[in-house]
Amino acid sequence: MAIGFFGLALFLFLGLDFDEGSPSPAYAASSDGVEITYGTVLKLMHEKTKFRLHSHDVPYGSGSGQQSVTGFSGADDANSYWIVRPSPGTSAKQGDPIKSGTIIRLQHMRTRKWLHSHLHASPITGNLEVSCFGGETESDTGDYWRLMIEGSGKTWRQEQRIRLQHVDTSGYLHSHDKKYQHIAGGQQEVCGVREKRPDNIWLAAEGVYLPVTESK
Repeated sequence: MAIGFFGLALFLFLGLDFDEGSPSPAYAASSDGVEITYGTVLKLMHEKTKFRLHSHDVPYGSGSGQQSVTGFSGADDANSYWIVRPSPGTSAKQGDPIKSGTIIRLQHMRTRKWLHSHLHASPITGNLEVSCFGGETESDTGDYWRLMIEGSGKTWRQEQRIRLQHVDTSGYLHSHDKKYQHIAGGQQEVCGVREKRPDNIWLAAEGVYLPVTESK
């Protein structure tokens, strides 16, 4: 899964905007066990279908009309990259590890909008709609997701199976093999469901991972 020079160039392009200090060197994920920290740029892979969490500047034709979020089959599309960010008002900084139970945000790299959910119905199944919303200076609690690590792990690492539970609606980030025919032909629906199911599980896949910042 190494992405080599492209990954490093991608990281430099981002201009990550944490306030504390200079960014540490990034490295491309090439093996299991890499710890995921704030500022990491990654793709989330749906465990059951192997599709990546994806977005693009195409609005839903129903529900909120916000930017759509889908599952994408390919591993090499730049619209599947997300930046791991803390929730506002915390003391978290770039390079800090992320514990299970922590509230995080995911910022879409290309459009700078936030992974979002609310009570609008998803287009195919009528579950909770998942969209992208806001921007660099616009974010609300609809962008908050609680990281839940499956198993005994305490901090998020690349090989760990995770769920993301939306704080406002209690829906788990979910996907399945239901596919769009029009707005994103061949891509599958991503939505929220309030029950724990096998289709709620995600894994960190390709990405540019920041090393853990050592305490001073």
